[in-house]
Amino acid sequence: MGLGACSDGGQASREAVVYDAAPPAKGAAFAAQATAAEDDHGLSAMLAYEHHAGIQLPAGEIPARLEQVQAACADARFGACVVLAVNQQGGERPSASATLRIVPEGVEPMIALAGDGARLGSRSTHAEDLAVAVRDNAATRDRLAREMERLQQFQQRPDLSVSDMISLSERIAAVEAQLESAARQDAQYRRRIDTQRLTLSFQPPTGEAGRSEIGQALRDVAGVFSTGAAWTIRTMAFLAPLVLVLAVAVALIRLVRRRRRTRAQGAGTAAG
Repeated sequence: MGLGACSDGGQASREAVVYDAAPPAKGAAFAAQATAAEDDHGLSAMLAYEHHAGIQLPAGEIPARLEQVQAACADARFGACVVLAVNQQGGERPSASATLRIVPEGVEPMIALAGDGARLGSRSTHAEDLAVAVRDNAATRDRLAREMERLQQFQQRPDLSVSDMISLSERIAAVEAQLESAARQDAQYRRRIDTQRLTLSFQPPTGEAGRSEIGQALRDVAGVFSTGAAWTIRTMAFLAPLVLVLAVAVALIRLVRRRRRTRAQGAGTAAG
C-alpha cells in the first residue's frame, strides 16, 4: 500500500492509495484512517473521493456482470446511485467499464458485487480536498448576498432618476445571476463530498488475453500473405516496362558494336 498526501494553505490536498489484488476491506480501512486523521487534526472533512477497481473475469462473464452492476445501481441496492458512463468492447479482447456516483457506504458492497467470484487485480483511491474551494465559494455567496441587500435598499429610495433605476436594475440582475451560479457551484461541491465516484473496469485474465492474441495472429497470417503477394505483383508490374526498355537498349548497343567490329575487320583485310 502506498499513501501520498499534500496540504498547504490554499492548495488542494490529494491522497492516493494503490492496491495490488487488494480485497475491498482495505479500501474501507483507508477511508476510516483518513477520517480519523482529519478528526485528530481538527480538519473539516470536505474530501471528494474517487475509486477505481480493476476486475479480472472470463470474457464470457463480462457482459452479464456489467448488467448486474448497472441494475444494482439503478435499484439503489446499496444506497443512492447514478450511472455516469458505461463502455463495452467486444471482439477477441473484450472489456467493459462502468462509472458510478454512489453514497460512501455503497462503495464497498458495489465492488464486492462486481468482483464476486473474480480476481480484483488492482484498486486505487484518490481524494481531493475541497475545503478551500467550498470556503471561497461561501465567501463569494455572502458578499453577493450583502451587495444584493444594499442594492434592494437603494432601490427603495424615492429620489432615483430614470437612468439610476435602469443602472440599478441591470446591476441587480447581474448579482442575481452570480448568486445562482455560486449556488450551483456549491451544490456541485456538496454532491462530490456527499457521494463518491466509482469506476469498475472488467477485463479477461492475462493468460486468456494472451491466447486471444495468439489466435488473432494466426488468423492474420493469410491476410499478411495476401498483402505481401499483392505488393510483390504491383512492384513487378511497375518495373516490367523499365526492364523491357533496358533490354532493348542493351540489344541495340550490342548490335551497333558488332557492326562496327565487322566493318573494322573488313577494312583491315582490304588494306592487307
